[in-house]
Amino acid sequence: MGMKQAFIFPGQGAQFSGMGKKIYDENSLAKEYFEQANEILGFRITDIMFNGSDEDLKQTKVTQPAVFLHSVIQFLTIPELKPDMVAGHSLGEFSALVANKTLSFEDGLRLVSQRALAMQRACEINPSTMAAILGLDDTTVERVCSEITNEIVVAANYNCPGQLVISGSIAGINEACEKMKAAGAKRALVLQVGGAFHSPLMEPARKELQMAIESTLFSNPICPVYQNVDALAYSSPDAIKQNLIKQLTAPVRWTQTVKQMVADGATQFTEVGPGNVLQGLVKKIEPGVSTAGIN
Repeated sequence: MGMKQAFIFPGQGAQFSGMGKKIYDENSLAKEYFEQANEILGFRITDIMFNGSDEDLKQTKVTQPAVFLHSVIQFLTIPELKPDMVAGHSLGEFSALVANKTLSFEDGLRLVSQRALAMQRACEINPSTMAAILGLDDTTVERVCSEITNEIVVAANYNCPGQLVISGSIAGINEACEKMKAAGAKRALVLQVGGAFHSPLMEPARKELQMAIESTLFSNPICPVYQNVDALAYSSPDAIKQNLIKQLTAPVRWTQTVKQMVADGATQFTEVGPGNVLQGLVKKIEPGVSTAGIN
């Protein structure tokens, strides 16, 4: 097997005010990418990233492209990074697909921007939310969700053992939180998110994004991507496309992804982008591997 380098890319929630400013100021290639992003998006996202408040950064149309740009521009400006495999959490899967050359920088950014707007519209159609469930095993969380039949509630993010996020209607999530506590959860915490990501309630967004994805060029990658929907490695552009289309309404199988990467020889996980959330999750899923960040 040998030692394999896994590069992982964070999702929404990793943003912070001032993100990307240092690399913009110090690296001329990074500056070019950021200015190109401002043109593609039609607004100066760099102004919001560098100087905006947490509230400014929380707007969905800003958050997703901001995290994507931070990750991808860091990756593209360090030419010696040589991934053997890549993966990203939710939004981070798009960053991973630029890193392994499935998508161009421009196409990746356009898709992320369209994804953010489509998700925002889906949230407006169906007011809905998510909740973090701590201290229960996966099967218990799944069972409690399945017992709520009059509302939509599903396991949405398998972040690490004992930390799952559920997604669904507001009534469904409130009912689920009570039942999770009764089943022994340490905490059941409703999250400050726009809506029920990675659930069937994202179907309007999935349809919208499907058209955008299908009309985008996906190239042969330089290394496999481990995709959220089933945690398996893919190198075929067509398969990658289909899995990316499914991603919005399917759970993020992060625990399973990290385990599969380790089973396939990953010994070093490097998180590229804002924050260190994924490094923490990797340590909880596979304590034996080494983790690092590029931030």
